Amino acid sequence: MSSLSQPPFQFTTPEIEVERAVAELRYGRPILLSSGERQMAVLALDAVAPSIYDQFAMATENRHSLLLTAPRATRLGIVGNGDVLTSLSGVNFEQASTLSYVLGADRPAKWVEADELASQTAELARIALLLPAMVLADVSTSPGSFAGCCALSADRLKGADVARQRFEKVVCTRVPLKDLGDSEFIVFRGGLAQKDQIAIVVGKPDVSRTVPIRIHSSCVTGDLCGSLKCDCGDQLRNGLALLKQAGGGVLLYLDQEGRGTGIGAKMRAYGYQHLGLDTIDADAELGLAADHRRYEAAIAMLRHLNISKVAVYTNNPTKISAIRAGGIEVDARTPVTGTVTAENENYLRTKTLRAGHLMDLKALIAAE
Repeated sequence: MSSLSQPPFQFTTPEIEVERAVAELRYGRPILLSSGERQMAVLALDAVAPSIYDQFAMATENRHSLLLTAPRATRLGIVGNGDVLTSLSGVNFEQASTLSYVLGADRPAKWVEADELASQTAELARIALLLPAMVLADVSTSPGSFAGCCALSADRLKGADVARQRFEKVVCTRVPLKDLGDSEFIVFRGGLAQKDQIAIVVGKPDVSRTVPIRIHSSCVTGDLCGSLKCDCGDQLRNGLALLKQAGGGVLLYLDQEGRGTGIGAKMRAYGYQHLGLDTIDADAELGLAADHRRYEAAIAMLRHLNISKVAVYTNNPTKISAIRAGGIEVDARTPVTGTVTAENENYLRTKTLRAGHLMDLKALIAAE
């Protein structure tokens, strides 16, 4: 009898609410994003079907707009420092997609600067691993048309960021590796979407002293398939070998394909690279920044492993800054290089000249 009188089970946190909203966007359904009294209907152009786009336009009485992030706006020749909105009134799905994704698309005739709430939809796209081409409309005066949609308060996005740091160890198992001998694969689970991340422990590092580490972001094309367009596979294998030579260390393998943009965006950017763009400009054509990766998971994993002082095997100063910002002491840095090929030379040059990676590219090319 008492069980019938109990209230229904309810459990929610900022990250759960964000995950629900992200799932809706990935399924191509609209959500309601709110800030105070303001209500904004939001749809991800990257995931929506044309029929749903048309219904959204009808429900908003053709008052919907398209978010163009600052990188995309710049590529379209729009002068400014931030994101912009352009009206989609009378613009069909194909035309909106052209404006969002097509290389060399015409600049929209009219646009306005995006406000903070509109710009926050790009963060939802980043979490969802969708392109930041967000269709949105202010429905504060008529939210009823979207009453059945998932609702999210914009301040929950900040709470979800903090939650990313909570990780738990799932399993630790011995794995023999070619040329390296026995290693330990430690799986951690946490953050938004409860992703599994891997720490590969090579040898027997002494955590009471400086521990050699490498933070490596996943690359299906390079790590798994041996793509010649990047040096990721070489860096993975050479990094593990360097940790072994150092007497033991830890490689943190993070699920951050395409510098945090996801495999879909990465393959779209590859298409632009085949047309002559470098990797940064290719991402900008899609509305993406030069690097979307985050390192809260790496910091959490190091703390679980009781590692407080590290020597980092990397060419990327951003990783060192992130480690220090997370309260981990960085004692030293060692470069990790790969083979320079005709296919990846421009990619490496872009990393060095535009992304600030610490490589002596001339020496590497001369050594080949």
